[in-house]
Amino acid sequence: MKPIKIEHDKKELQDRKNINRQKWLRIVLLVILGYEAAGALSGGILLIAAPDGRIMDMPIDIMHGVFRDFLVPGIILFGLGILNTAAFVAVIRKSRADWIMAGLALGGMIVWFSVEIAILQEIHWLHIVWGMPVYLGGLVALILFSSQCAVTQKALLVCGILSSLLYVVLNVFIPMLWPANNCASQTVSELSAIGAPTRPIWLWLCFLYTLLMIVFAWGVWKSAAKNHSLRIAGALLIAYAALGVIWPFAPMHLREVLAAGGGTISDKMHIALAVVTEILFLLALGFTAAALGKRFRFYSIATFVILLFFGVLTFLDAPGVGANQPTPFIGVWERINIGVFLLWIVVLAIVLLRADKKSA
Repeated sequence: MKPIKIEHDKKELQDRKNINRQKWLRIVLLVILGYEAAGALSGGILLIAAPDGRIMDMPIDIMHGVFRDFLVPGIILFGLGILNTAAFVAVIRKSRADWIMAGLALGGMIVWFSVEIAILQEIHWLHIVWGMPVYLGGLVALILFSSQCAVTQKALLVCGILSSLLYVVLNVFIPMLWPANNCASQTVSELSAIGAPTRPIWLWLCFLYTLLMIVFAWGVWKSAAKNHSLRIAGALLIAYAALGVIWPFAPMHLREVLAAGGGTISDKMHIALAVVTEILFLLALGFTAAALGKRFRFYSIATFVILLFFGVLTFLDAPGVGANQPTPFIGVWERINIGVFLLWIVVLAIVLLRADKKSA
């Protein structure tokens, strides 16, 4: 009887910890939703009251002709404030639709800030003050609701597919905002280089990519159960994704600056971060290959071979970037590698989703 009692006490202690964790997660989510609601409602009212921006001391020309005045943005922002207020009420009442409302509210704010940064063509300090809590709220919401809803476990893995699709969209559309950029001869990092016109919107949307990858990696870790290799792979992917938070603080300079000797410590940090990121992913690839079936293992080996081949080609062309010399295919080699990586993430998500469906 004693072992049974010990097991019962352990389960009861774990249940209490889970209840306490959910309570604090809900409190954090409520604070963020309330904060965003207050900001959106007040900002929307001020813009509607004075569409010329005089109350908020914002000249109309900062929108670069997209809108004639701030009336339409004010109405949209006010609507987002109402949506965040509704989500706040749904979460505090623990309604069945609380996770949907929270997702719509926070997702709407992410879209708002992304479009705003694209229009303004810069990241303002207010974007950090009001925007970063939105990402934190999204992460908190996923952790909170995944413990309540079995469907959310699948949603965590679906985030891997969404992250890959988002990164493809970023690589297709953001270069269009910089006519001088050539995807074939320039690296992806140059889109976020210091002085690049695409840096603000790239950084902002890459925060969303980072969040999706962290959530997916956590989903991989949760899917592991007693599969130790897969659990290690999940932990490595979490570390890999978390480095995305550091990338904005380690940008490279434009080629012209590097060739003129204007490189700084951030360029060295950029290279070091790229190396660490690659090592973490390759380790995660290896542990995942060992954890899953033979077919996925062979697919992972093929992925590794392709990454190695085009990685060498990219490495051979890399000195030309710093010297501002022609690199006609470095963008091609690098984007092939990125595509292979993104596809591997999608396949891994599908494999785990199918395994989850069979176990159910």
